[in-house]
Amino acid sequence: MRTVEVHVDIARPAEEVFAFVADHENNPRWQRGMRTCRWTSDDPPGVGSTYEQEARFLGRPVRSTFRVSEYEPPRRIRIETVSGTFPIDVTRTISPLGPDECRVSAEIGGGPTGRLARFAEPVLRTIVRRSVERDYRRLEVLLEADQPGA
Repeated sequence: MRTVEVHVDIARPAEEVFAFVADHENNPRWQRGMRTCRWTSDDPPGVGSTYEQEARFLGRPVRSTFRVSEYEPPRRIRIETVSGTFPIDVTRTISPLGPDECRVSAEIGGGPTGRLARFAEPVLRTIVRRSVERDYRRLEVLLEADQPGA
């Protein structure tokens, strides 16, 4: 599957947004279909950190292990599948737009492999794009609602 890109502006400081999206245990709070995420490495998040997740996609369970391959707080994090049935590569970039607003940009590449996946790629790409766009809108709503006085 070719890369899917999404962008969402969030009325929160970039540092807070980065801290939230870089802690993958938060994923079930904003990613539909995500069941569990847990860190499997002891160190604080950084390059080389690993986590496992369990999700459902198209009604099927998807279990994966990821490794953080880039970690540049508070601006960029990249994760890559180490093992799983649905290999992906995700880069999230947080760009300040002001003291209390930022843009989250995500690039998601990868996806199912094999002969069937090649033929289904256009449909899968549309499904993935819509799903990711909804997730990032959910992230925006969650983080903007989770403010003192909101």
